[in-house]
Amino acid sequence: MKNDIHDLGLVLDSRVRLIVIESWQELRVLETIGSLAVQRAQTWYTWNHLDGLSRLGFGADLDPERDTRDAGVALDVVRESGENALYVFCDLHPFLDSPRIVRQLKTLAMNPGVTGPTLILISHGVTLPPELGRLAARLQLSMPSEEELTAIVREEAIRWSEANRGQRVRTDNRTLQQVVRNLRGTTHDEARRLARNLIIDDGAIDQSDLPNLNKAKFELLGLDGVLSYEQETARFGEVGGLQKLKAWLAARQAVFSSAGSVQDMPRGVLLVGVQGAGKSLAAKAVAGLWGMPLLRLDMAGLYNKYIGETEKNLREALQLADALEPCVLWIDEIEKGVAADQSDSGVSRRMLGSLLTWMAERQSRVFLVATANDVSQLPPELIRKGRIDELFFVDLPDEAVRAEIFGIHLAKRDLDPSQFDLQQLAQTSEGFSGAEIEQAVVSAVYATAASGELLGGRDILAAIGRTSPLSVVMAEKLQALRAWAQDRAVRAD
Repeated sequence: MKNDIHDLGLVLDSRVRLIVIESWQELRVLETIGSLAVQRAQTWYTWNHLDGLSRLGFGADLDPERDTRDAGVALDVVRESGENALYVFCDLHPFLDSPRIVRQLKTLAMNPGVTGPTLILISHGVTLPPELGRLAARLQLSMPSEEELTAIVREEAIRWSEANRGQRVRTDNRTLQQVVRNLRGTTHDEARRLARNLIIDDGAIDQSDLPNLNKAKFELLGLDGVLSYEQETARFGEVGGLQKLKAWLAARQAVFSSAGSVQDMPRGVLLVGVQGAGKSLAAKAVAGLWGMPLLRLDMAGLYNKYIGETEKNLREALQLADALEPCVLWIDEIEKGVAADQSDSGVSRRMLGSLLTWMAERQSRVFLVATANDVSQLPPELIRKGRIDELFFVDLPDEAVRAEIFGIHLAKRDLDPSQFDLQQLAQTSEGFSGAEIEQAVVSAVYATAASGELLGGRDILAAIGRTSPLSVVMAEKLQALRAWAQDRAVRAD
């Protein structure tokens, strides 16, 4: 709060007469302004549509005979008084479409005197008319630091303990640190409410609470309009192979999760490869491995028929991802949004420009995982180092990884992998992707369920025999993709 008081003081010293503070924490803003007014022994008033002008500092009341609940009347009273005071108007934004209100604010904002009224507009969002935009200064309250967030969680734990006969809240240091990291980007009040909800049901903060915390934060910040939140993120145990990618991520996890400088933070990876080879699952698994929320951005879903709306949708999506830091942002089939298209009036190029700017300049802890199937449509400026950290090629799984994948999908369906000849299944399914292996298992499960028999290895072998994998159907494209990736990408397996 001290920094907020200092920043507000600097703005007042610059003799700006119109200040805008956008915040969901009206009480905290009023507390900050009040603290500064007390320090400076300065009179200050508040206004809202229910109570009108109310004096909260030192000085006489302003014209009590007039109904200052009317915004126009209140601004007239302020202008006529000429008092060197602070006037804090809460929720004036609905009246900013009135020419009279705009003129009154403009007159007050253009005051050239050394002393005079200073107006502070507070609301969750204030869009000033163009004629006021250059006359106003905007101030944003600082978000709570990690130390403050830790203190908030501990205070809520103490409150729960006092209300429950001294029982201690159960947690561990690792989980507590993850909770604090995932509370970043929330206000003090929001962080306190989220922390209280974590504790109140069972008096514990454990790993099972993290997905619910991330989902609640996602809904709180209003992100569901542009992005989708992936509630269930895959664990890396559910991804067969990809050993080099796993090792690369493990080496950077501690750095990305730390509270240090973001200057050398891992920025992201691009996964290219065969359809069904596990790129999407790997993207989900990054969030699961790092214990962070996963946001999915569908590039094709951003497009809008109105000029400029598509680029605006992308900018909003990226801003919202920044607000949820630290997190993993998964852009699926990125080529669909940035590939050059002569028929889209340059939308794809503008989309690419907005995305590249964000990738190069962002200061938030947002780790980008982009996946692509058609590498021929990827613009070269997207894949250069500096915008992404590494380009990985996800190929079809080899025999050992196929056996591992069969074991994973059998176990997911409550079948004992040790009862199956995984080596035989892996040898028979040469050229299969991970998705095709899963579908072979699913097909066999359905077939045996219909006949009332127990699932055996022969049923899966029969399902494999009925499948024509993409490596056969699209053999030429697969070879071309491998040739492209040989000297351009790092193998993920």
